Amino acid sequence: MRKLQVIFHPSHRKGETSSGGTILKVAQELGIGIESVCGGQKACGKCKIKLEKGFFERYGFTSHPEHLSPFTKKEEKFISEAEKEDGYRLGCAAQIIGDVLIFVPEVSLTGIQMIRKGSMEREIDIKPAVSLCYLELAPPTHHYPLGDLDRIKNTLFEKYDFASLDIYYYTLLKIPDTLRKGNWNVTVAIWMRKQIIDIKPGRVEEAYGLAIDIGTTTVAGYLCNLYTGKIIASESIMNPQIIFGEDVMSRITYTMTHSEDGLEKMHNSIIKGLNQLIRQITEKAGLTFEDILELTIVGNTAMHHCLLKITPQYLGVSPFPPAIQQSLNMKARDLGLAVHPSANVYILPIEGGFVGADNVGVIIAEKPYNEEMKVLMIDIGTNGELVMGSHEKLISCSCATGPAFEGAHIKFGMRAAFGAIERVKIYPKTYDVKFEVIGKEDCNSESSCPKAKGICGSGIIDAIAELYRTGIIDKRGRFRDYIQTPRLKRVNGELEFVIAWENETSIGREITITQQDVRNVQLAKGALYAGAKLMMKKLGIEKLDKVVLAGAFGSFINVENAMILGMFPDCDLAKVYAVGNAAGDGARMALVNINKRAEAEQIGRQVKYIELSIEDDFQDEFVNAMLIPHARDPFPHLKSIVSDEILD
Repeated sequence: MRKLQVIFHPSHRKGETSSGGTILKVAQELGIGIESVCGGQKACGKCKIKLEKGFFERYGFTSHPEHLSPFTKKEEKFISEAEKEDGYRLGCAAQIIGDVLIFVPEVSLTGIQMIRKGSMEREIDIKPAVSLCYLELAPPTHHYPLGDLDRIKNTLFEKYDFASLDIYYYTLLKIPDTLRKGNWNVTVAIWMRKQIIDIKPGRVEEAYGLAIDIGTTTVAGYLCNLYTGKIIASESIMNPQIIFGEDVMSRITYTMTHSEDGLEKMHNSIIKGLNQLIRQITEKAGLTFEDILELTIVGNTAMHHCLLKITPQYLGVSPFPPAIQQSLNMKARDLGLAVHPSANVYILPIEGGFVGADNVGVIIAEKPYNEEMKVLMIDIGTNGELVMGSHEKLISCSCATGPAFEGAHIKFGMRAAFGAIERVKIYPKTYDVKFEVIGKEDCNSESSCPKAKGICGSGIIDAIAELYRTGIIDKRGRFRDYIQTPRLKRVNGELEFVIAWENETSIGREITITQQDVRNVQLAKGALYAGAKLMMKKLGIEKLDKVVLAGAFGSFINVENAMILGMFPDCDLAKVYAVGNAAGDGARMALVNINKRAEAEQIGRQVKYIELSIEDDFQDEFVNAMLIPHARDPFPHLKSIVSDEILD
């Protein structure tokens, strides 16, 4: 069968494919970044492309609409009649059945993701799993020809009281040469007083480990000195599984709809990504992969299962049970990780179907179990995870908040990449808009500064909170059509508010917030608030003393605007703050202190997971939480920020 030619512009990337592959799939294989928030499920409309028609002498073929599969019903939702006539299709829907030339518009190209998973300075007691033992051994003689390993074990027992030690086969092979290279002076690395995992000539005083947070969107790694707890280097990458879907459910669905190889592909992609991260972080620190002797890993339950190649499909079906909740210790080699072959991987325990080891990491980092105050902790990522309580009791739940805050289901929504609007200010009375674009702070001149391409999560929250604060939308999220400003206009019968004019963008169009955008954010924030409210009821809490925002997204949102929007119940804004990637911090603490692992085990069993979907009054709470900031709940701490007329 003849291979079909596919050319992508403006990159001029050329490829070949068999009949039946989608444009999105071929683009991914060629390394062309086309947005696919829904993971190719035809649900987001972000992968819009244009088929160029005609004979192209340069390539020697004709590109024709009939060279793609017929236009589908699902595409009608995202592509207008005029766009359809002009050759626009969804990359995930259009299958290639002939030679084609494809143009990928700016708005559909993925930007360079801004990866913001920094750690906090935290005081950590040091008690690593790996012990370094320096030995000065007597060389063998005819009178004492004891075997090399036995000689090491005897000395370890005499000097350090280590007994009954196992040894990894790979390390055993190193012993004869290493002993003689070190002139019988060596350093032995021992894991948990149980196993000899490495041997090096001479005296070695530094050991290294890696803490990893596998997020749905971002994977972050923190290379640490196991003896000081200091971060030697940190690195983040996009989770390569993102091509299978942007959120947890789309990835679970992918494994279910691709039963033959879906899980295998998901597993292989994250292992490949982790090895890329390991390579980058060790090079940055001037180390080798074999210097990493211990790893700790956190992630939500779906990421946890895909990492271990455990099917996540039952997480998507009520009652959403995980395959395993307890923590795991396993060899890095068994996962295919490119570190020291005998390095141990400690995977923190998970709480439930949609509250995973990342949430346990947040808890052991922030320690709400030691708090007198009533605390709400929210990890706002692609999935929203909540923990509430104090030293008396802790409960947790999960809310499907991610898609809107990640840019999905928002007309001009995008991830936090260069060109994304991340801050929005609307001035009362004039309704003028001031916005900030990611990447502008790094440009050398006005001409080199990026223009707006879309709007990311923090900008979306700002924009809708500002629309409410200035009275452009009401409590129900509806535009007030009597507002006099050229920015409020009707497009295809629906009101939109212009955030950036056409000459301020790189996509040749105005960037707007639509009525549907507002509604989609209300759905997301309503779920988050309803979850918090139900938790307050279960714990008998009338008022929150503190709100902690964890995760990269939580660190970049304006907390004042988040409360104006009603993402969480009223609280003194001085007691609302962000703590960065607390999940990664928890992994790091467990890396350098094995007592934190015991805490994680206890927390994994102690925190009660609440499944919101079976709560009788969730729907009522959700409906009330849809209003901005809420249908009934008072917000006294907003009185000085939002006028009484607006709030009432």
